[in-house]
Amino acid sequence: MLRLHPYEYHRPETVDEAIALLVEHSGDVMPIAGGTDLVPNMKHKLFTPGHLVSLRGIAEMQDIAEDDDGFTIGATASLDRVARDARALRALPSLARACSLVSGPQLRRMGTIGGNVCLDTRCTYYNQTLFWRKALGYCLKKDGTACHVVKGGTRCVAAHSADTATALLPLEAELRIVGPDGERTTPITAFFTSDGVWNRRMEPGELLVSIRVPRPASNTRHSFQKLRARDSIDFPMLNLAVRVDFSEDHLVADLQMVASAMGSYPRRLGKMGVVAAGRWLTAELIDQLAQEAFRQCHPLDNMPIDAEWRRAMVPVLVRRALSEITD
Repeated sequence: MLRLHPYEYHRPETVDEAIALLVEHSGDVMPIAGGTDLVPNMKHKLFTPGHLVSLRGIAEMQDIAEDDDGFTIGATASLDRVARDARALRALPSLARACSLVSGPQLRRMGTIGGNVCLDTRCTYYNQTLFWRKALGYCLKKDGTACHVVKGGTRCVAAHSADTATALLPLEAELRIVGPDGERTTPITAFFTSDGVWNRRMEPGELLVSIRVPRPASNTRHSFQKLRARDSIDFPMLNLAVRVDFSEDHLVADLQMVASAMGSYPRRLGKMGVVAAGRWLTAELIDQLAQEAFRQCHPLDNMPIDAEWRRAMVPVLVRRALSEITD
């Protein structure tokens, strides 16, 4: 049986109270919302904080609001709630789908959209019990000096596995982050780094409080696709989010494509908009874009699934996404 270590649990009612607790116990504290990822990691002794600061009692972080310009989603709104929200289903269907495909229904009711955006990177050699990791030898991400994925590697390549973050990138979302030095807003495109140990641009004591998503234009279509071993529960082996902006005469004005679960951050694929601009979204163009995505994507052996098969599925997901957009 995997047991949790002793810790002290705090339940603030405001963002300021939560920040103060994070500062007070700096170096030995972590925030917790749904806990669907953090608690298993604590059982594996990947994290052993002496203090947990719960965010579930902070009303400000739970709301979902709509105005003329877009949507504001509180970071502790549950994934299930976002997936079922009528406003999200109408205007942000790719985000609603991404939320609906995270894990299984029980965990979606507990897990939060903010927690998913900030999800820790994952790797076959990291997400194991302490006994397992000790027997193999520790890695760059936790307690060791070697990478078991890239021989001689000096930088952690644990995989980004957050479904919602991938969907939010082409939607040009912005993140409201509050910390001891005040409040800041950052585009999600600038939030992630390539370091698998800590792939988020967040400082100690900072919290993701809400997510702002601009209202998509009426001529914009988007799609989210997920590849996993089973059609429930599993983390992604590949995620793909696509956004297409059409002109008034139904030609492609812009096309954005984001792929994740292949490296430590969700990656915007290059040249897609250049290839597609000014053209009809025909089967020929879709096939061309699928092959271009295949050329750019190179999954690593950091998941217990064949990397070449995952790469072969890239054009399949591209065709599914773009065919869905043209329907």
